[in-house]
Amino acid sequence: MPSRSPSRSFNGHIDKLDFDENRRKKPSSTHHGSDQSGPSGLLRDDDSLLSDVVDGVIERDRRKLKRLIAKSFSFASAILSCLCAGSITAYSLYAPLFQTRLHYSQFQINAVSITAELAIYLPVPFFGYLCDRYNPRPISLLSAFLFGGGYLLAALTYRSVDDSELDPWPFGAMILAFVGVGMGTVSMYMSAVTTCAKNFGRGRHKGLALAMPIAAFGLSGLWQSQVASQLLYEKDPDTGGKGDVDVFRFFIFLAGLLFAVGLVGALALKVFNEEELIDEAVTELERSGLLEDSSIFQRSLLHDSSDVSNNNRTGYGTLTPPSSYPATETSSCHSSKDTRKKIWLLNTETRIFLTDSTMWLLAAGFFLVTGPGEAFINNLGTILSTLYPPPSHGPPPSNSPATHVSILALTSTLARLLTGTLSDLLAPTKIHQTEFPPPGRQPLTVSRVSFLLFWTALFSLGQLLLASGLIQQHPSLFAMISTLQGLGYGAAFSLTPILVSVVWGVQNFGTNWGLIGMMPAAGAAVWGAIYSAVYQASVDRKSAMEQVEETRCFGIRCYASTFWAMAVCSWIAMGLWGLAWKRWRRRGIAV
Repeated sequence: MPSRSPSRSFNGHIDKLDFDENRRKKPSSTHHGSDQSGPSGLLRDDDSLLSDVVDGVIERDRRKLKRLIAKSFSFASAILSCLCAGSITAYSLYAPLFQTRLHYSQFQINAVSITAELAIYLPVPFFGYLCDRYNPRPISLLSAFLFGGGYLLAALTYRSVDDSELDPWPFGAMILAFVGVGMGTVSMYMSAVTTCAKNFGRGRHKGLALAMPIAAFGLSGLWQSQVASQLLYEKDPDTGGKGDVDVFRFFIFLAGLLFAVGLVGALALKVFNEEELIDEAVTELERSGLLEDSSIFQRSLLHDSSDVSNNNRTGYGTLTPPSSYPATETSSCHSSKDTRKKIWLLNTETRIFLTDSTMWLLAAGFFLVTGPGEAFINNLGTILSTLYPPPSHGPPPSNSPATHVSILALTSTLARLLTGTLSDLLAPTKIHQTEFPPPGRQPLTVSRVSFLLFWTALFSLGQLLLASGLIQQHPSLFAMISTLQGLGYGAAFSLTPILVSVVWGVQNFGTNWGLIGMMPAAGAAVWGAIYSAVYQASVDRKSAMEQVEETRCFGIRCYASTFWAMAVCSWIAMGLWGLAWKRWRRRGIAV
């Protein structure tokens, strides 16, 4: 039989065995430059290839692990920021000392708290805008200086007025201090929540990832109050035991703590894969046809390369191939293009958000629910005092405002964590566009809007029970009212930002949530004024009938009409959210 050629098998066909058998080794200088074939050359090539593959896999896993650690550290930093940022909620702890030690009037005490509240809510869209356009790190750094400077100024102002040996600082200094505290609160909160939304907003656990920092924010005032009352207190001169909180030391503690937390956030808070978020959003807009109408965006993408160098045109027409640029110019070109694309996208997303009718339905419902919630929290003390007739001076310690503030904080936190977790587990992931869903057993799904409607119904139930007069006859049941109000209030603050991230995406989350997040400020002002007007009208009516000067109101007439109106507003909010939900389903948005 004829022997096979070393390079070609019989009939000119190259057989795989011939190929493997005749593979060449790499040239080696130790064999005088001659090529040698054989099994050893084959093994050596395979070992090299396998080694490259293994090295690549190891390097990829190392990068993934490093990124996972950085992402987890960023999430932990966001939780820490929110766990400390809500220090203003401890205001009621030292507000009475402003009256007894600093001799501030009730108007001045309220002016400080209202100033802080306005400084918290009004700049929310601005700080959200900065988080979206830049990144959360500089916003967290800014919060460190706002908090540190604000509480330091408040501490020095308090000491100057409280200490008779010092020249007292003016009341305006305290106002300025709490402007810094309020702005520090919103900047630290927005930098943390925006980071969590963008890093985890596309995952299955987006609800819990947002609910955890929001719940931590609600707990911050609770633990800081405990630190102040248990550690940073003055000794009672009569008993030698615990007395009032040492406000100066407490302010210094908060200044140092929040300054450090802001610095940690400036180092740890980071948004990962933001380029992917932008590209996915652009792709989604392309599908919707919006990019076809944007000549500005098309020109920015098509002519980026022509803006780099007008003197070195080697490509076809007016476009120069990127490979012809120096490396630094190419990098600058891509960076400039990405920046313009991001700015265009975020501006477009903001315009879409503001012109979406369902956004206004969601925001109006949020206003109608959080406004009564804020008014209830702010006026909790006077509501409790209406349950106990003269000559009593108010509720007993077992039914004190401090007790119900703790109940509100705990139930609100529970609702935020519970709704975030359950919405992740049960919320639908897609909408069946046909009347008949595909065959097979379908998993149980519960919309996030259903959760919102359920908790809002409980919220209105608490208002109805209070307005009906049942609690007036049984004051010991007031804990039930605080529980229902805390659950509904917390669920609204948890589910609303989750809905914003689901319906409008996370790429512009800071701006979008910031615009809706302003609603509690307006709601608190409106419902606080309504409650005060009803309360004061009842006092004036009693004073006129009995011809005595009265400053305190007692009985159901002090609040009944207010809480009936609040319950009706809660039902209107449920109707608005139901209408928005119907429109989202028509669009195929699974909420």
